[in-house]
Amino acid sequence: MNKFLLKTTRRAALLAAGLVLAGCSSVGNQPATKELHVMTSGGFTAAYDELRPQFEKQSGYVVKTAYGASTGGASDSIPSRLGRGEPADIVILARTALDALVKDGKVVPGSQVDLVKSSIGVVVRQGAPRPDIGTVDAFKRALLNAPSIAYSASASGIYYETELMKKLGVENELKPKSRRILSERVGTVVARGDAAVGLQQVSELLPIPGVDFVGKIPEELQRVTVFSAGIAASSRNPDAARELIKFLSSEPAVPAIVKSGLEPYRAR
Repeated sequence: MNKFLLKTTRRAALLAAGLVLAGCSSVGNQPATKELHVMTSGGFTAAYDELRPQFEKQSGYVVKTAYGASTGGASDSIPSRLGRGEPADIVILARTALDALVKDGKVVPGSQVDLVKSSIGVVVRQGAPRPDIGTVDAFKRALLNAPSIAYSASASGIYYETELMKKLGVENELKPKSRRILSERVGTVVARGDAAVGLQQVSELLPIPGVDFVGKIPEELQRVTVFSAGIAASSRNPDAARELIKFLSSEPAVPAIVKSGLEPYRAR
């Protein structure tokens, strides 16, 4: 009887071990979660955040996102993230900055696709008087009368810092009261009262609570930025990256793009 029990116990143990091994083998053979890694700058963020779940649903991919400026040395800027070797399949940023990454070997040559055009706008704190910016002279007066001005560290801010103040002929007056904002939305700074006027891409200003959108800067002074997507040289899944870029530049993406204050890019 004892020998029978011993054999039965051994048989049960062997069966249990076999089931465990079979289970481990089954887990090991399951396909890994399909992931795509995207780095996007603020100008395209609002549209991208609305479109990403649609792509995930239709493709089965989980899209992980890192946000940062197109240019600059901030630790969370896209060039800095790529320089540290953070995972990336797609980068979305100002076209000039994207082309620079191609030259640096960080983005696949020829993979660039223009997505949207973005204009520069102005905000003030919610409830504050909205200055007239309808003409060049009015816009100039609005900036001169503002006690403080916030501008971005990315494409629109570079334009303001290096060209726009000079065009207006009041660089000496504006520069001391102008503040370049790193790693934060300009609208957020204005909303909490740390600046009276904010200039940034319209699509980056509209989603911010606590500010009132005044309008776009005058056409004569406007600098339209093209935001584009490219495939990272380090991408582990370039085919899926192309699928996402194709989706972001497709007609079904247009409503979300327009809603965010951007204009779909259409080659002439």
